[in-house]
Amino acid sequence: MSAPSNPDSVSWRDLEARVPLDELPTFHRAFLIWRGVEGAGEMPLRRVQQRVEAELNKLVQARQAQRTENDVLMSRAALDGFAAARPWLLE
Repeated sequence: MSAPSNPDSVSWRDLEARVPLDELPTFHRAFLIWRGVEGAGEMPLRRVQQRVEAELNKLVQARQAQRTENDVLMSRAALDGFAAARPWLLE
């Protein structure tokens, strides 16, 4: 896990690591639905993983996140409204 240098930053990989493995596909689908991706609930898991990466790239392009070598760091504000992340965000 990587530690963001800014306490207001969230590491996507750390966030994923906090979600129990059996809940991760549901978490990823919830992320895609929150991002407005149509059909996310019915997508095959491999496609879900690809789309999550694509949506993270969109956040980077919109300057709402920053890509590091193996992670994406974003402000907590970038995740406002993503209810599925709330239980896993450290205060």
